[in-house]
Amino acid sequence: MMFLWAFLVGGLMCVLAQLTLDLFPVTPAHVLVLFVVLGAVFGGVGLYGKLVSFAGAGATVPLPGFGYTLVSGIGEAVKEKGVLGLLTGGLTAAAGGIKAAILFGLLASLLFKPKA
Repeated sequence: MMFLWAFLVGGLMCVLAQLTLDLFPVTPAHVLVLFVVLGAVFGGVGLYGKLVSFAGAGATVPLPGFGYTLVSGIGEAVKEKGVLGLLTGGLTAAAGGIKAAILFGLLASLLFKPKA
């Protein structure tokens, strides 16, 4: 049943992103920033954590999940390191995802030739 909820929640987020692109005069970059910021805000007030508990990867893989990861990492780092955690916590928590994006981007650039 968890796979179904993950699929539905992740799919609903994709539908919301597509509707935002179709109905408003925004670029994909605007939608990216909007969804990451919304994930951070909802994570900061404690709502996104409940969605993650309910939908699992359906909530952590889409863009709002990145914002949630940054905020939750900052919260943990502040508890451990104090004010310095504000600067280090988000990147520490998201380091695995950032590394994967860089490595897969490098691999794709080595394997495929771009077309002009």
